[in-house]
This record gives sequence, structure tokens and C-alpha cells, in this order.
Amino acid sequence: MRPHRDPEQLAKAAHMYFVEERSQDEIAATLATTGSNVSRMLKQARELGIVRVQIQFPTKRHEQLEQELRRRFELADVRVLAVGAGADPLPGVGRLAARWLHDTLQDGQVLGLGWGTTLQAVAQAIDGGPQRNVEIVQLMGGLSSIALASTGQELAHAFSERLGGRHRYLHAPALFASAKRLAAMLDEPSIRIALDAARSADVALVGIGTARRGSFIALIQDFELSPGERRRLQESGAAGDLCGHFYDLSGAEVPNPVADRVLAINLDDLRRIPSVAAVAVSRDKASGILGALRGHLIDVLICDEHAAQAVLELDRSLQPA
Repeated sequence: MRPHRDPEQLAKAAHMYFVEERSQDEIAATLATTGSNVSRMLKQARELGIVRVQIQFPTKRHEQLEQELRRRFELADVRVLAVGAGADPLPGVGRLAARWLHDTLQDGQVLGLGWGTTLQAVAQAIDGGPQRNVEIVQLMGGLSSIALASTGQELAHAFSERLGGRHRYLHAPALFASAKRLAAMLDEPSIRIALDAARSADVALVGIGTARRGSFIALIQDFELSPGERRRLQESGAAGDLCGHFYDLSGAEVPNPVADRVLAINLDDLRRIPSVAAVAVSRDKASGILGALRGHLIDVLICDEHAAQAVLELDRSLQPA
């Protein structure tokens, strides 16, 4: 068994080789040893865990589904994750969305954020890349029934840190017990200014809720609806929600008992933002995605192949015979 070398020397050789990209002969001259000994040092550094090799496979995209969605719904951009058997699609979709942001955002722009676990995955995937002189704003207030890291203020902070920009908080909850209480909050100058900043965003990144999972369920929990209100909401024909506003499969906002209790930009405000990208994962999101597409609420779709296939299947099933 060959003796272990000084770990400090192994780390020094490894740093020169892998980080400084110096040749083994150059390292040998610096350490007053031979090239063959440097090779053995690098091997031992890996064996001892001083050097760890991590291979990041590129995120694969499903180009056929992208083309079909772009053509069918006249989208500005589509990015669909090709999902391996048994793989969790959320991290991969997060990476696709992070890459889209790097490709899209320009210095001086305002980025509006929705909320949810998909946007949290995007924030976690923003690693490296060019820093942007952008402002991050919230499109809606915060919610209490979801993980803190997925809600408005925490996401705004996370995105600004990772993109290198600055953020503006919307210091208010998203949901109010009554329309009267919401109206009182909207009279506050700081709230009006924050919402005006959200309406003037150049780019928006949003998650999509549906009746089966995601933000739709969180909203119902936060509203603390009575049994009658819950029934009316569930019978309203809502296919999904964006920023707390419920819409049907045509993208039209549906009347519901909580429509006047949400602190957020509305669906028409969202349509006026030049570039709105929705990030969604799983077949369960199909109705919410399709309603957003048909109602021209979003310009860009970033999702996994299962969600994409389900959207196209649902759309074909609703076409007149």
C-alpha cells in the first residue's frame, strides 16, 4: 500500500491542475517533484475526497412538443423538459426557466414575480451567469398557507440576490377577510406604488394553479371559505388561477366569492405586460395552462413533457367535431 501524501500538498496540486489549469509538468516544477508523481497525487486526491467530480448533464428539451405548442398557441417562446423515467421534473423545469431568464432579461428592466413552488425551483436554479441590473417586484402580496420560501417577499429577495438586481417588497398579505379591508389597504400610498411598479413590469414570471394542486388549493385554504363559498368557487368553472385570479378554459375570469378580496394585479394588467412566462409541472396543471394559453394571459410556456402532452390532448378534446 502506497503511503498517503500530505493532504495540503495534494490539495495544492489539485488546485493548480483543476482550477488554475496548469499542466502536470508545470506543477511538478513548482512542487519540486516529477510529472509522474503529480499524476499519482491527483489520483490520490480524488481517492481521499479532496477532489470531487460532479457531472452536470445538460437539460434535455422536447423539441417536437415545443414546436407543436408554439404553432398551436402562437407563443413567443416554449421550453419543454424531456423527462427521464422516474425523474422529478421540477428541478429540470426550474433550470429551463432560469436559462430563459438569463436569455431574456436586459439591464434596466423590471421583473414581476408571482409565487409558488415552481418559482422557488427557478430561484434555486439561478446559479452563475451574467448579473443583471434589474428590479424585482411582486405581482401579489404574500400568503400564509404555503412554504415561506415560495411566497412573494422571500422569492423577490432570492431572485434579486441570484440575479444581482434589487427588489421592491409589497408589504401586505395577498388575501383579505373582506372587500372593505382590501379597499382600505389599497388607499395606502406604499401599496399603490408597489402595485403600479408591478403593472409596469417588462417581464413577468408566474406559476399556474389548478383545482387539483398548487396555488389554487393554497388560495382556498388561505381564504378560510365557508362551505357555501367553497362550493360556489368549485362550481364557478375555474380551470386555474394566476396571481390569485380564477379563470375558465377560455381564459375569462370567473365570478367567484373571493374576487374582490385579492391584493394583486388583475388579469388585464397581466396581459399588458410585454412578456409573461408561466412555469408549470405535471399533467395536473393542464387545465390551468390551457386556460392561460387560450385567454392570451401568457406569452411563454416553460413546462415538462407530461404537462405539454396533457395540454395538447385537452385542447384537441375540446375542439368542435
